[in-house]
Amino acid sequence: MAKGSIEKRGKSSWRLTVELGTDASGERDVERKTIRVEDPELLRAPRRLQNYLDEELVKFKMEVEAGHYIRPEKLTFQAFTEKWVQKFVEPELEEKTQGNYKFHVDRRILPYFGSMHMDKIKTMHITDYLDYLRTPEACLKKDGKALGSATIVYNYRVLSSIFSKAVEWKVLKENPMTGVKKPRENDVREMEYYDEQEIQLLFAALEDEAIDVRVLITLAITTGMRRGELAGLEWKNIDLQNGVIDIKQTVPMLKDGKPVIKGPKNKASKRSISLSPSVINELKLYRTEWRKMKLKLGDKWTAPTDQEFLFCRTNGEPSDPQRLTKRWIAFHRKHVLKPIRLHDLRHTSVSWMIFKKIHSEAIARRVGHTNTKMLEIYGHIFKSVDKAAAEAFDDMFKPTVRKKG
Repeated sequence: MAKGSIEKRGKSSWRLTVELGTDASGERDVERKTIRVEDPELLRAPRRLQNYLDEELVKFKMEVEAGHYIRPEKLTFQAFTEKWVQKFVEPELEEKTQGNYKFHVDRRILPYFGSMHMDKIKTMHITDYLDYLRTPEACLKKDGKALGSATIVYNYRVLSSIFSKAVEWKVLKENPMTGVKKPRENDVREMEYYDEQEIQLLFAALEDEAIDVRVLITLAITTGMRRGELAGLEWKNIDLQNGVIDIKQTVPMLKDGKPVIKGPKNKASKRSISLSPSVINELKLYRTEWRKMKLKLGDKWTAPTDQEFLFCRTNGEPSDPQRLTKRWIAFHRKHVLKPIRLHDLRHTSVSWMIFKKIHSEAIARRVGHTNTKMLEIYGHIFKSVDKAAAEAFDDMFKPTVRKKG
């Protein structure tokens, strides 16, 4: 059993000592850690202060006994990052964000900082790294092109997370990210959408497509559903009689070949969406064809009996969201439509509702925005709206009739 002690070292600092006995060579096995108390109220309350110090000693003993304690001066960036992944990234973040964080850490951040000790990394090292990312050497592709500003900003975000946790967990006293300005994101892709004519072309092209493609694209543009929501949609979530879809789950990605099924993105994303009569008719047709497909697959259908995804693989499991994107790309290329992302059909849906003068709160609820502020990004709308706005001023220029004197 380890022994612990607390020794006052300064006005507001104490040294915690944990003794594990002797090691194999007969030397005392001792670990020490200095902690500082910055709270003036705690310093003025002896009993509360002692309780706090006792709790810190217990936690320190547990770390030492479990072999988890590493002296800050010996802790490398790589060793801390492993703990950051275990204690924060994996338990706290969504699967897709986890993948993005790990990708950027493994790809560039670890090769640059990995062997450095945490307490030796200073603000200048961070700025040097961000400068390095702007050079062709940072690009791992054969074309040698410099990284986009969005990638550099993402690296900044990951580093901010790592070092903020290092301060929060008292590995570092100061955050080396302090004073590092967020890089400018100057290559942000503008929001794309279809205007009235392009929407007409899209629906004309859909007439000759298979029913599953028609339903996928029709739902995307008429409901504004996110890709993960489309991938997670089951027949039990659709009330065809009353024409309502309930968004209750999403499939944002596959992990190790298996679908990640989870709840909606946020509280507002869990919602009901009304359907137009035309969309209901399409869904009824698709429901009939879907049942025929399931029956034809027979033993290949291995999904649970209560699991019926609209867009699924031959075994009944939900489609990979990437597969939905590929089907959209194949469709717009086939019909030579303007190449926009599947997610841009959601933007088109919102823009169309604004064009039709639907109340902003109703739009936000329909597409699952937490508030109407998100709608401010839809500043493009359609040319016909701007033309109508211009014509509204026409009355100003009508000549007034002068009274005869």
